[in-house]
Amino acid sequence: MKLAIMQPYVFPYIGYFQLIHAVDLFVFYNDVNFIKKGWIHRNKILVNSKEFLFTIPCTDASQNKRICDTRISFGAKERSKLLATVRQAYAKAPFFNVAYKIVENVLSGDYTFIDEMAIRSVKEVCGYLDVATKFRESNDRYHNSGLMQADRLIDICLQEKADHYINAVGGREIYSKERFDKSGIALNFLETTPGSYRQFDNEFVPFLSIIDVLMFNQKEEVKQMLDLFELV
Repeated sequence: MKLAIMQPYVFPYIGYFQLIHAVDLFVFYNDVNFIKKGWIHRNKILVNSKEFLFTIPCTDASQNKRICDTRISFGAKERSKLLATVRQAYAKAPFFNVAYKIVENVLSGDYTFIDEMAIRSVKEVCGYLDVATKFRESNDRYHNSGLMQADRLIDICLQEKADHYINAVGGREIYSKERFDKSGIALNFLETTPGSYRQFDNEFVPFLSIIDVLMFNQKEEVKQMLDLFELV
């Protein structure tokens, strides 16, 4: 069984969904420390032909708190402002109606913690794209927070009886294939294949939120993009 583990991000980029698509089970790593300048509560969309960073406000966000303990502060005012930004930016995009409905469904939810919104955003998109991967959340299942880095990932794989672990390519500098192999687990890293699509008439801006991908590409095209990666 193939397994991947990642922190939950709000409407992450296409590579995150490629990782989900590549495995049988995906674990939201929501009981590790919050990253203040990471992608857990923010991402980039296209506004006036340039990348624009949106942020979901959180209360007392700290790298000393777990993601699942970080409270969201996203009321009606913040919701209306972000939805208006998305609407104004993409109203003339070819697949605006479908993509905007997904964004609206997620942002209109009732959440206490940031991981709840992030996980909902990922699951909504996966549902739309017919991704059959199963999901787990690390905070209520594995009880191994005392382990460090690779040991904890290996333990999750062993608990789930996974024999193949796939990590985002950024983990290449951190995790050793030999270390996983000693536990009977093959380790690969997923590297997204560079690609582009038409964004109105401007020069292509890469690595934006999946929101941008959904706005400019029909469902079947996005599903094809999920296979544009290499395992190294």
